[in-house]
Formats: sequence, C-alpha cells, structure tokens
Amino acid sequence: MARRTHVSETPATQFLRAHKLPFIEHVYEYLEQGGAQHSAKVLGVDPFCVVKTLVMQDEQARALLVLMHGNRTVSTRALARQIGVKSVTPCTPETANRHSGYLVGGTSPFATRRAMPVYVEQTILELPRMLINGGRRGYLVELDPVAAMRLLEARPVQCALAE
Repeated sequence: MARRTHVSETPATQFLRAHKLPFIEHVYEYLEQGGAQHSAKVLGVDPFCVVKTLVMQDEQARALLVLMHGNRTVSTRALARQIGVKSVTPCTPETANRHSGYLVGGTSPFATRRAMPVYVEQTILELPRMLINGGRRGYLVELDPVAAMRLLEARPVQCALAE
C-alpha cells in the first residue's frame, strides 16, 4: 500500500474542501500509460473501485466527461444513444487537457477549466467508496460516490464494457 501523504492543493481538492466533501488522499508513483489498473495494484484496491475520468466529445465536438470503473471501458455507442447524440469519441490528449485544465493521467471531474456535462456509469453509485483522480498524476482521492456525483450533477448511464 502506498503512503498516504498530503500533497499540495489542486483545483479539485480546493473544490471538494469548499463544498465540505470529506476525502482521503492516496499518493502513488505515477506510471505513464499505467492508468487505473496500475494505481489500483499499487494501492492494493479493486480496480472496479478506481474511477477513471474520461474526456470525450460528441459529433459536434461538444466536450463531456464520463466516469467509468478502472477495469471497464465505455461503450460509446450505448452512451451516445442514452444521451441523445449521434456519436461519442474520446478527445485527443491535447484537447482533453484544454477542456479540463488537467493533464491526461491527472484529470479530475472536479473544478474543470470548462464546465462540461458529467455522465457516470450507474454501478459506480453502488460502491461504498470510490477512488478518483484528485487533479494530479499519482494522486487519487477516496470519497463517497453518491455525494460526489450529486455535487457534479452527474447523470447516471449504463455504458460499461468489460476490459
């Protein structure tokens, strides 16, 4: 298990503190292309409880966030159908960074540079706790998923595919 140490504030943690949503910090050694599977392994948690923040866009290049289990992928076809658009595709890393204000690998859904609709895989809401990026590579925050999604005004969807 990685050490739990405090790191300097990020826009995400400032947002969480301002909204009085308690969280536990988890710091780990970031691995390029390691993703949620790597962080789960290093922290000794189930990757199903680690939530990825994915920046995507619809066919008109309107940005949106999708929150997905660390060991699942997004069915973009199912997502598009549920949110009423023709198609959804992942943004390039450069575009994702521009929309979110975070570096890919450190993207948090909290306090993004640009306001975007947030969609959450509905089974995430059934987790007792989740770990999600705190706004920096190698840094996850553990919190209550229902309270966090309420704060984000996230819309539940069913779009998970097993990896």
